[in-house]
Amino acid sequence: MNNANTAEIMEKGMACLLENLGEIETERFISVIIRERFDYTKWRKTYFGDMSVTELNSDATAYAQEHPFKPKNVD
Repeated sequence: MNNANTAEIMEKGMACLLENLGEIETERFISVIIRERFDYTKWRKTYFGDMSVTELNSDATAYAQEHPFKPKNVD
């Protein structure tokens, strides 16, 4: 298991957001998360419902294979 540090997680997260949402929508997303007192645990229960860990892992693995992470070269 890869234990990424906080900076690495932030870098990967931002790259993912920017790639999928673009700069403006990424800023809007971050603003909503900060402003709305986002409760990840409540959201996760609502979003994933009664999905088992096995189902979640299977879906996440399939998604990762279909959408491989491609970091952008920063020069």
